[in-house]
Amino acid sequence: MEDYDEGIAFLGNWGRFQQTAFFLLCATAMPNGFNSLSIVFLGDSPAHHCLIPEGLNITEEWRKASIPTQEVNGETEYSRCRRYRLDLISNFSALGLSPSKDVNLSQVPLEGCSDGWTYSKEIYQSTIVTEFDLVCDNEWKQPFTTSVYFFGVLSGSFFSGQLSDRFGRKPILFVTMAIQTVFTFVQAFSPSWEVFSVLFFLVGLGQISNYVAAFVMGSEILTGTPRFIYGSLGICGSFALGYMMLPLFAYFCRDWRTLLVAMSVPSILYIPFWWFIQESPRWLLSQGRVEEAEAILRGAAKKNRVTAPEVIFPQTEGEQKQCKKEEFHGFLELLKTSNIRHITLILCLVWLTLNIGYFGLSLNTAKLHGNPYLNCFISACTEIPAYTATWLSLQYLPRRPCATISMLLGGGLLFFILLVPPGLTPLAISMEMIGKFFMASATSLVYSYTGELYPTGIRNTAVGICSMASRLASSIAPYFIHLGSYNKNLPYIVMGSLTIISGISALFLPESFGFPLPETMDQMPRIKRIKWQCLSSEQKNQEKKGRTHSGKTLVETWM
Repeated sequence: MEDYDEGIAFLGNWGRFQQTAFFLLCATAMPNGFNSLSIVFLGDSPAHHCLIPEGLNITEEWRKASIPTQEVNGETEYSRCRRYRLDLISNFSALGLSPSKDVNLSQVPLEGCSDGWTYSKEIYQSTIVTEFDLVCDNEWKQPFTTSVYFFGVLSGSFFSGQLSDRFGRKPILFVTMAIQTVFTFVQAFSPSWEVFSVLFFLVGLGQISNYVAAFVMGSEILTGTPRFIYGSLGICGSFALGYMMLPLFAYFCRDWRTLLVAMSVPSILYIPFWWFIQESPRWLLSQGRVEEAEAILRGAAKKNRVTAPEVIFPQTEGEQKQCKKEEFHGFLELLKTSNIRHITLILCLVWLTLNIGYFGLSLNTAKLHGNPYLNCFISACTEIPAYTATWLSLQYLPRRPCATISMLLGGGLLFFILLVPPGLTPLAISMEMIGKFFMASATSLVYSYTGELYPTGIRNTAVGICSMASRLASSIAPYFIHLGSYNKNLPYIVMGSLTIISGISALFLPESFGFPLPETMDQMPRIKRIKWQCLSSEQKNQEKKGRTHSGKTLVETWM
């Protein structure tokens, strides 16, 4: 709303009112950081094997030999889901036979872990995997638990915008913060995996709704440069800071129930924020509540020590705005023409791929070699420079090459990880973190890039559709990581391939840097295509730089 920005110009861009809104709203995003990826520690699967009952009368030698060994990714380890038949082991022990000399164990039948499992406590005291035995036949529940959370995020992204538009930014912000906090706390008392999953869905629903409400609220309250910094670095950086706190909480709280309590209790500190964060005056004006909007702005003028005009928003302007109706564009407009349809499909692929890579690499930190807490902290630290790089590139560099190069480098590094020798684990981890840097940077960049390509009437709908694709990606990302249980290289091959394909497809998107935002469908930039043109012999001689093949030259043209 250009008139709104002009109407509140007397406040300035960076007074005490704007500073309070900026830092408090950024602070509300920090719990999202350590909630969104808490499953990395809550649902990690420690080393385990079948339980051998203590009451079983066998020698210590036979007790150690009762679990078969197997080779996994080049390493020998105990079988996680099978053991030798204990009745036969008991008989061999009673007869005084030796497992290394007298019995060929390869001929002994195997059985399942009917007595449960023994879990390593070297790293964790307990996780939901050890608590509810989410292994072997129930191993599918591990990635599904993460998907349930992201299905909640998907649902929240669908409803939060509508609720915020109807009831206001401030109430939805605090209600969803309360939902996230309360259900995170209640999760600590889950008696079963089913109850935990239902509560996890509700936590995801509140998590994204809180983040979106804070993002929109800050974008509406702030103006000028602070608004740009808030949307590109402020709230994203606060999310990253919260993410960096997650391994710190998890390091000191090795039990999953204690970790949930520790994550939820600090949110009580946000209760006083209700009296310091004001409702969005822009939203109040859109609802015709002019007096309330002016009251907030007059209070802001006092905080900024400036004088407000007698009438901030003349009634005639309000009446004109109420009478003026915006042109409505539905979802089908994204499929109406070939140009907009191709742009939408490419962007959905880019959003989908980037979020698979981002969440896939984030969720994989606990499975890397070395200390999982340190790996997670390093993974979180890569996001701060990534968002800083995005902020700088949005100011000075074209969008298309930045997005393409980031995706190609991110995907390429995932392939190079496969070439690292087994003994150079630190190098492999470093390459994965650098790959995540490019993924996070491209993810942040493509959000602004998408909004710049679409006209005003359909911009929110287009960004919403792309956002839905990203939420779908986060829901299936756990299964990409689960591929590592079959072959440790599969997740990198699949995610790297998808990212490189998306990076190449982004080359066909139109450029938006330096161009004004389109206001109508006619002003929307045209997608860049490649077509074949038949050229004469003279034209072919003149086209020295073209690549010829069967009398045709490949030429890039704007369509």
